[in-house]
Amino acid sequence: MRHRRILQDGACYHVTAQVNKKDMILDICSTKELFIEVLKRAKAKYKFRVENFTVMGNHYHLMIQPKNGISLSAIMRWIMSVFAMAYNRRTNSCGHVWNGRFFSRIVENLDQFLKIFGYIDENPVMAQLVENKTDWRFGGIWHHRRGLHSIVDESPEFILRFFPEHRCFCP
Repeated sequence: MRHRRILQDGACYHVTAQVNKKDMILDICSTKELFIEVLKRAKAKYKFRVENFTVMGNHYHLMIQPKNGISLSAIMRWIMSVFAMAYNRRTNSCGHVWNGRFFSRIVENLDQFLKIFGYIDENPVMAQLVENKTDWRFGGIWHHRRGLHSIVDESPEFILRFFPEHRCFCP
């Protein structure tokens, strides 16, 4: 039986979803880029902040905050279905891309926010995909450092005090 999703207006969420059968379809750079492009399109369609994100080989993590009155479920349904259709079209395949629904949890306080934000940064390092988290092209830290805010939103100063590696080093 499906559990009812807990939604709260103005809340920040840690969202993750895994690829069907844990297949490594996101391992290919162009597929990660496709997911990021879909995320960018979703930001043009819906009003929400992305605090941090990472796209891994068979899953992704987002820290997302829908604006008041905007449904997290609607945003994620759109992202996951549009990505699945684009992926299936690109690979000339059909069927499920995702292993069921996405997982979401409300980030309840600053301590949780900081732990999840840091966990997302460290995910590619823990998976031994890069030695330094700042080298992972498919995450918020890489985008922040380059001043790219079409996906990840600019972090407030108090967050940058905890995560100075997210500061923009743009000319």
